[in-house]
Amino acid sequence: MTKVLQPIMFVGTGSDVGKSIIVTGMCRIFKQKGYTPAPFKAQNMSLNSYVTKDGLEIGRAQAVQAEAAGIDCSTEMNPVLLKPSGANKSQVVLHGKPIGDQTARSYFLGNNKQHLFEEVKKSFKKLESNYSPIVLEGAGSISELNLKHRDIVNMRMAQFANANVYLVADIDRGGVFASVYGSIALLDDEERKLIKGIIINKFRGDISLFEEGRKMIEELTNVPVLGVVPFAKDIYIEDEDSLGLEKKHKNSQENTINIAVVLLPFISNFTDFNRLEKDERVHLFYTRDPKDLETADIIIIPGSKNTIADMQFLRNSTLAKTILNAHDNHKMVVGICGGFQMLGTSIADPHHVENDIHEIPGLGIIPAHTILADKKTTVQCNFQFKENSETCTGYEIHMGVTSFENQQHLNIIDQKPEGYQSENCWGTYIHGIFDNSLIIDELLSKFDTSTTSQTTFDYQAYKEENYDKLAAHLEKHIDIEAILKDMNIEG
Repeated sequence: MTKVLQPIMFVGTGSDVGKSIIVTGMCRIFKQKGYTPAPFKAQNMSLNSYVTKDGLEIGRAQAVQAEAAGIDCSTEMNPVLLKPSGANKSQVVLHGKPIGDQTARSYFLGNNKQHLFEEVKKSFKKLESNYSPIVLEGAGSISELNLKHRDIVNMRMAQFANANVYLVADIDRGGVFASVYGSIALLDDEERKLIKGIIINKFRGDISLFEEGRKMIEELTNVPVLGVVPFAKDIYIEDEDSLGLEKKHKNSQENTINIAVVLLPFISNFTDFNRLEKDERVHLFYTRDPKDLETADIIIIPGSKNTIADMQFLRNSTLAKTILNAHDNHKMVVGICGGFQMLGTSIADPHHVENDIHEIPGLGIIPAHTILADKKTTVQCNFQFKENSETCTGYEIHMGVTSFENQQHLNIIDQKPEGYQSENCWGTYIHGIFDNSLIIDELLSKFDTSTTSQTTFDYQAYKEENYDKLAAHLEKHIDIEAILKDMNIEG
């Protein structure tokens, strides 16, 4: 590469304003224009994670952004990942590997952030040596004054990267004038100089009606508003974190195959079900209501960041009884990762990986015992499902080892058995298993699907199509030429 282009960064007036989606779209725009972009988020907090080709863990959002950029994801794109695992506690993942648990107080107010910032800077420089431009993403609000001096992801990172910064505000939640003005006013002079533009996101209605508001914001802040982006319901991009669950279905529906995902308190990697959710033959919903769960034809227990706590939740909420009754009544029950562990006879935590409970009974549906290990397994995998010879793909992220009294394996990975199956139950450690159409077809094979479409759904092609739609949407409503000009490049 002969020239390194100036990085750009999208920061927010708060959480869930749409930074991640805009970064995804910008990565696709730069790719379309012939550049070699890469995403970067110094620190991400999410229970949706992904495994890189070299077996390291990063936030799922950065994997999606890399996919939009047309490149393989790497830990340099998200050097610090926080995975909430209890009340005010998170597992800290550095360069793709866990380095321990910390409370929110010790992490955000402790003295270790300088060390983490040095590691973050190393990742950024390595990424910048291979890709250009780097499209950075901030986290939460840029104006959290009490945490600002320990910040490693927002303006401090922007200053180190010498990035052009664009402030994203969510007009749909209200208070856009105050949030934009306040966010910029609370920056110091050096930080304020980095702000090159403002993007008003999630607008509903006639954009022309906001023209006066646009001018008011520019006069208040002395920063140009480079775009007012309409709310787009018809563009599908994977959700970054559990906030996306609020938009999911929560109840069953008549005249279809109802699949219920148990809404665990510490649910992780719910992106496992995105492809299944798009299947025209099914209605997938999330619930923690026993009565709603009773209406499901298939019950899925998803992954968990705190399997023992979530197993306790199943028992205390009577959901465990509902699941067992469903299984006894020959309904299909599926467990993924932590959900797979819960299907077994017991879950032990001798190293106190998750909490102080040494051992807890599982649901007892399958003859399996899990011991939580202090070493995490993170690996992409190719496997054969049941008796099928076709190669399927997925990935593993877990801190448990499961043994069986009599294993009736579900999958074969590298000629070794994995998972468990019985007549109306199966479990596996493999995330992304439902991204394989063969497995969905098998799951639904006992149901009458003659009245719905049987055409093969190409999930990868669907995602690529939506990256292009997102890019077109942003190009239509954001002054991309102004952003390119700020970077001293032509469109």
